[in-house]
Amino acid sequence: MDGTRNRRFRAGPLLPAVVTVCAGALLAGCSGSGSKDSPSPAPSSTTVTTGAAPSVSNQLQDDYEQVVKNVLPSVVQITTDSGLGSGIVYDTKGDIVTNAHVVGDSTTFKVTLATGKSSLDASLVGTYSADDLAVIRLKNPPDHLKPASFGDSSKVAVGQITLAMGNPLGLSSSVTEGIVSAVGRTVNEGGSGNNGGGGGGATISDMVQTSASINPGNSGGALVNLSSQVIGIPTLAATDPDLGNSAAPGIGFAIPVSTVTDIAGQLIQNGKVTSSNRAALGVTVRTVLGSDFQPTGVAVVAVTPGQAAAEAGLKPGDIITKLDGTDVTDTASLSTALASFKPGDKTTVTYERDGSTKTANVTLSQLQG
Repeated sequence: MDGTRNRRFRAGPLLPAVVTVCAGALLAGCSGSGSKDSPSPAPSSTTVTTGAAPSVSNQLQDDYEQVVKNVLPSVVQITTDSGLGSGIVYDTKGDIVTNAHVVGDSTTFKVTLATGKSSLDASLVGTYSADDLAVIRLKNPPDHLKPASFGDSSKVAVGQITLAMGNPLGLSSSVTEGIVSAVGRTVNEGGSGNNGGGGGGATISDMVQTSASINPGNSGGALVNLSSQVIGIPTLAATDPDLGNSAAPGIGFAIPVSTVTDIAGQLIQNGKVTSSNRAALGVTVRTVLGSDFQPTGVAVVAVTPGQAAAEAGLKPGDIITKLDGTDVTDTASLSTALASFKPGDKTTVTYERDGSTKTANVTLSQLQG
């Protein structure tokens, strides 16, 4: 199932309106006889007793509260020149992992910790748009910085309770709850351009689908299990094309923690991704429309020397229509098809050249950082 989102997924600070309704109690005196001619006695003093806070013995509620207490200090708000999002404290050195679409083209940021009121300066470490991940670093990390605990993607299962923590709509340190609705989703984020693998916007595999509410500003935050472990980074919410692309309630997606830690670790160590573990054709492509103005394939604009397409003999001007027998109608469908492969896998590419249909055997390359 594909989900889509606004490319930046940003929201400015929002000040919620709070309406306080005060109700006054009118105490009317009445005579013992009930006669309208009888004078009403003076109202006696009334003592209002306020009970103690309700005592709830509920292990699940206690677990929720403990998870929020454990993890929320590791979730930050990131502000750029054009919007805001969320991030997760990765280590004590001040590294913070977030979405690439949260940082955008910015190289400097203001970061607000959940435990602090003033913002801290941060700079870009690196981005990897193919998996929509980025790392920024605090210039002067405080001593009380609390890194998050990261879980194991192999242990994430449908039905597990999840909490999404972030700054939706600029409401700092917000928490929503849900469950893991599905695992292993391949989701194309949309957008234009080329991610190096022969597609448009980021196409991410093995994503975690959750019913926890994901709103603009949640991007880059934490999807957490009841063991206080981050199991994913909320990245986008599905939209319903039948409802004018409005949000589809209860369908959100998070980048799996295995991808998060792998990519973040490489960005921190090298400033770039050196091993993406993602398959690529090594082409730059654009969608081709047919006579009915519907997408019918992708035209090869450029071929990277030494990579899969070049080694298989594809050239600029070829129109790719299938990968491994799966129809390729646009850049997004090519990215989705490639997401099911690993570098080194062998497959076939069907393409058109000079009005003839041809098939080439390819050994897929590794998507470059």
